[in-house]
Amino acid sequence: MSEHTPDYDPINAPDAAWWLSLDEDERIHLVLRYHRRARVELPNARAHATFHAIVETQVAMGDELPVARALARLQAEGLDRHDAVHAIGAMLAERMHGLMAGGEQRDDPNQAYWEALEGLSAKSWRAR
Repeated sequence: MSEHTPDYDPINAPDAAWWLSLDEDERIHLVLRYHRRARVELPNARAHATFHAIVETQVAMGDELPVARALARLQAEGLDRHDAVHAIGAMLAERMHGLMAGGEQRDDPNQAYWEALEGLSAKSWRAR
């Protein structure tokens, strides 16, 4: 990554083509750097940054996945973009945990995630 690499700011969507041109480690590094600059204390900064990066990648993929629509809906319901990324990341983490624990068995493991995103609202996120 060069010194001319733009900074990541979860309040402002990164340019999708630029974001998708980065490799996964570069994306995670940018998110880690943002949280360090913002002086955000996290129990596991790397895991947090990884979920941020995954959600941003899914959003950058546009209409290929329902994630960008969920992000826009959560923002329309009053969450700022950063909180909306956290809400989606939490849904993703829960689904991944379920898969790793062997609980959810489906032909398409993403279906439970898409369904969880459909049920996610700003109100339900704030109530957590």
